[in-house]
Amino acid sequence: MASIKIVLRKKKLADGSYPIFLRVTKERQSKFYKTPFSSKIDEWVVTTGSFNKRKDNYVQNNRLLLKFKQRAFKVITELEIDTPDYSIYDFDRKYRVTYNPIKQDVFAFWNEIIDEQKRAGRIGNAKVNYDAQTSVKIFNKFQRLTFKELNPNFLNKYEVFLRSRGGTDGGIGVKMRAIRAIYNMAIQRGITKESHYPFRAYKLSKLKGKAAKRALDFNEVMSIINLDITDYPHLMNTKNYFVFSFYTRGMNFKDMMELEWENIHSGYIYYTRSKTKGNFSIKIVTPVQDILDYYKLNGRGTKYVFPILLRENLDHTQIANRKHKVLGIYNRQLKELAKLCGIEKNISSYVARHSFANCLKQKGVATDIISESLGHQNLAITQAYLKELDNAILDNAVQLLL
Repeated sequence: MASIKIVLRKKKLADGSYPIFLRVTKERQSKFYKTPFSSKIDEWVVTTGSFNKRKDNYVQNNRLLLKFKQRAFKVITELEIDTPDYSIYDFDRKYRVTYNPIKQDVFAFWNEIIDEQKRAGRIGNAKVNYDAQTSVKIFNKFQRLTFKELNPNFLNKYEVFLRSRGGTDGGIGVKMRAIRAIYNMAIQRGITKESHYPFRAYKLSKLKGKAAKRALDFNEVMSIINLDITDYPHLMNTKNYFVFSFYTRGMNFKDMMELEWENIHSGYIYYTRSKTKGNFSIKIVTPVQDILDYYKLNGRGTKYVFPILLRENLDHTQIANRKHKVLGIYNRQLKELAKLCGIEKNISSYVARHSFANCLKQKGVATDIISESLGHQNLAITQAYLKELDNAILDNAVQLLL
């Protein structure tokens, strides 16, 4: 059992008194917690840790000091019941969560996480959190918010606020998932209690985006691959990026952007997918080899395969900014490519991945093979993924009934 005592610290204050702290000791390790009181030596009883009669309002002040001890005793009792082998650090986390509301400030903790993500190079995650935090601040009128106040009622009202400003299920879901992730991290780090967790009552499942994944069928993909762009030289990179992505199982733009020549050897491309951290080894087929040969001759001489990152040793922010700029150009030019091919679908960078899966599905490839190709963790993800793609197979099946 830990011991609890009210003590004077040795550092004298300007008025000649000494600050009073709550001291908790377990297994010869102590933690000190400041109280709002101080005392002179002749006003203090060391053995009882209390004020004597020389201190003004000593009876009332002693009662307040006793409350500090009672709070600590309550935390210790809960730990003794729930975690008998707890340490002084377990006590410290639980005590600060329970009795230090400043530590429970949602926005202060959120800022810590955003800073951590920036330092780790996770600029996209940091931006999502920054945008979500800004939105919550506007809704909360820039007032302080504790994790306890961030309850199901708060989330429901915040959802109504977002819908009143034109928010869709997909957009609202992004912000709510950011809030949920922050709350989970706060629980893990002992900032707030799991018993306050609001997402048991507030269900995120209702906010799944309803927009279907866009995919091209095999003939549409071939029309892009076979398109003669002699008269449209500005589309060369865009066409190459799309074809390369399609034939590398839908490699996403960020992974193509950071792909290095050293990742390519022995007829394979080896890389780790940035989104899922899954490792891929992809056999190089002829269209991919043609593109690699093109950039060997027409590249910028950097370690990168594609001329997206124009120089090496960029920091995380510079890489993120470059990605944002080039991806915007890529998406605009993909729409131009589609128009030249007579494709009316609104396509973007992720369409190559969706189209890869859709074409395998159209060719009758088994779902488990498609799943492994995409790097999905289980078959259920692939089944849900394919369900949202092109319905041409189903449409053709219906024709059999006519």
